[in-house]
Amino acid sequence: MRVVLLGTAAGGGFPQWNCACALCAAARDGKLPSRTQECVALTGNGRDWWLLNASPDIRAQLTATAVLWPGPGPRETPVRGVLLTDAEADHVTGLTVLRGAPDLKVYAAPPVRTVLAAVRGALDRYAAWEWADSLADGGFVLSGGLVVTAHPVSARAPKYVPPALAEADGRWVTAYRIEDLATGGVLLYAPCVGAWSDMLDELCAEADCVLLDGTFFTADEMGATARSGPGQAAMRHLPVSGPHGSLAALARHPRTRRIYTHLDNTNPLLDPVSRARAQVAEEGVEVLPDGIEFAL
Repeated sequence: MRVVLLGTAAGGGFPQWNCACALCAAARDGKLPSRTQECVALTGNGRDWWLLNASPDIRAQLTATAVLWPGPGPRETPVRGVLLTDAEADHVTGLTVLRGAPDLKVYAAPPVRTVLAAVRGALDRYAAWEWADSLADGGFVLSGGLVVTAHPVSARAPKYVPPALAEADGRWVTAYRIEDLATGGVLLYAPCVGAWSDMLDELCAEADCVLLDGTFFTADEMGATARSGPGQAAMRHLPVSGPHGSLAALARHPRTRRIYTHLDNTNPLLDPVSRARAQVAEEGVEVLPDGIEFAL
C-alpha cells in the first residue's frame, strides 16, 4: 500500500487566510512551511488511487502529485473515488472540483449521504457517480486489493446540519481501517476524533500506521491564540496533550507508526522547534509535511 499525504492542515489551511496569529504570520514570512487542507491518496497496486476525503485544495494537491496526473488517454485519471470520513465542508468541498469525471465511487456513512443529497444530485448532472454506504456490514473492497471497514468515532454533525437531522443518526464521523491484501499492511485513518475509546485502542493495536486527528495541541488553544472566546471548536477534536489526550493514548502503541494530521493553524506542532513538537517526538509520534509518501 502506498500512501501520500496530500494535505495535513485543518479547515482553512495554513496559513489561514483571515488569521494574523504568530504561526500564520511566520508561514506568510516563509519561516514555517505552508500546508493545504487535510486529504490523503492511497493505492494497493500503483494504478488505482483512492482519496480519503476531498479537500477544497484538491486541484492543487492532484496537480502537485505526479502519480495522480491524468493519462494516458486525454481524460483518463488514476483516481477511482473518495472515502469520506464526515460531511464537514473542508472534507467534501473538493467533490465539486472532481465533477465530470465518470464512474467515480464515493463511500460515506448514511447521515453523510443524506445531508449531501443536493450536492449529489448536482454532481450527477455532470457525470453519474456511485454512492455507497461505508458502514455496510462486512466492509468493502477497493480496486487495487484494499479491504476497508469503517468505524463510527463521533456523533457530532457539522454546524450547517439542522438539529433534527443531526440527532436522527449519530454516525456522523467515521475512521477507516484499510488493509492491503498483498502485504497485510494496515492503515488506520482517523483525522477527526472527539474522544478516545476502547475501539480506537483495538484498531491502533492491529495497525501498522495510524493517521490521527492532531487538530489542537490543547483544548483551549483556539480561544487563547485567536482571542475569540473559549475555543469551543476543540470540543469536536480530542486534544493532543493532557492526561486524557491522544498522545497519552498513542503511547500505549509504541510498535505502530503514528502520525498526526489535520493540524489547526493555532497548533504549535506546526513549528518544528516548538516544545510541543519536541514532546510529541519524544513519544515517537510524527508530524510530516504535505506531499510525503510512504508504504505499508
